[in-house]
Amino acid sequence: MEPYKGAKTSKNGVRHGTMKSQAISWKANCGIAISGEPLTEANLVLYFGNRALLSNALCLAELRGLYPDALMFGCTSGGQISRENINDDELSAVALQFERTTLKPAWVQIAAPAQSRDCGSQLAKALAAPALAGVLVLSDGLNVNGSELVAGFVSALGRSVPICGGLAGDGSAFEKTLVGLDQQPGSNIIAAIGLYGQHVRIGHGSAGGWDVFGPSRGISRSVGNVLFELDGQPALDLYERYLGPEDIKGLPGSALRYPLLIRNPESEGQELVRTVLSIDRDKRSMTFAGDMPRGWQAQLMRSSFDRLSEGAAHAGTAACPVSDTAGSVGILISCIGRRLMMGHHVVEEIEAACASLPQDMVKLGFYSYGEISPHAATGFCELHNQTMTVMTITEEAA
Repeated sequence: MEPYKGAKTSKNGVRHGTMKSQAISWKANCGIAISGEPLTEANLVLYFGNRALLSNALCLAELRGLYPDALMFGCTSGGQISRENINDDELSAVALQFERTTLKPAWVQIAAPAQSRDCGSQLAKALAAPALAGVLVLSDGLNVNGSELVAGFVSALGRSVPICGGLAGDGSAFEKTLVGLDQQPGSNIIAAIGLYGQHVRIGHGSAGGWDVFGPSRGISRSVGNVLFELDGQPALDLYERYLGPEDIKGLPGSALRYPLLIRNPESEGQELVRTVLSIDRDKRSMTFAGDMPRGWQAQLMRSSFDRLSEGAAHAGTAACPVSDTAGSVGILISCIGRRLMMGHHVVEEIEAACASLPQDMVKLGFYSYGEISPHAATGFCELHNQTMTVMTITEEAA
């Protein structure tokens, strides 16, 4: 698990000004589409696409041809966000050219979820430096415990460095996710980029829009992100009491519409939403995208289209930068459960989040299996589920 690490530094010295950005798309039958001439000196290209697109070596080869010196960083998704809309059949990307910011990449390969904390710690140590302003992380979405991954980052970097990103998605299939950092995307990869310097600014916001229902129950038996019992009863039994026959048959996919809110009884305001990844009908257990700590309280949730859109708008507002936004980027990471819940109304939450950001900001993103961002109440970096999470990156002029 020794992390790969390297460094790419933006051009400094004679030129002064803000960063530049350029939206990109790629389709198998059409190739690359961009507006204007490519930013040939771009430092970073972020991309998101479905599994078929990211398995197509030609796609990334064409991007590399246009942006020869850029770090290529991306993952699979449950839908790509671009141009304030969502698509499933094209790769969505943005090229970024920083003027006064240093970038450093690092990645590891994870063999099992039990290694999640160690992987996070190793990546964080590879990126740690006094000038570190923030970290963007993308992780395999299935073979990882996202809570432990974030805990590993925080243990090495402390709580003052914003860590944002998400877990790669695979739509509602939950079969295989891919992450790539300057290589062909592959499974079991966790990758991160550190941003360094006094001129880069990282904004972040994360909000849900879900409402609780039913009784609150104590997590009485769990191991990591596997929940076995609530109030001493099999977790899956209690969960199924609130689902109809069709939803029970459709588990775990149908559970995305009914996440769990978990609360720390010893820390007021520390609440997290957890999404089901898989179930074990024989053991009557449920596996979630993040930890289910024993002794915490759990309660079912549901929502409406309007409430989810309101949450997305709050996330955008919280992440909105206060400095010059020319050439800046807004990265929108929303949960696949929100998309499945909203159906064709999902564009409403995308529009709501984008409307809260500057009009001249390039926006892109993806639907994920988990979102990483500082918690709105505590300020501590956490794994979130069923949220719209927004990260903005801007660079101040000299």
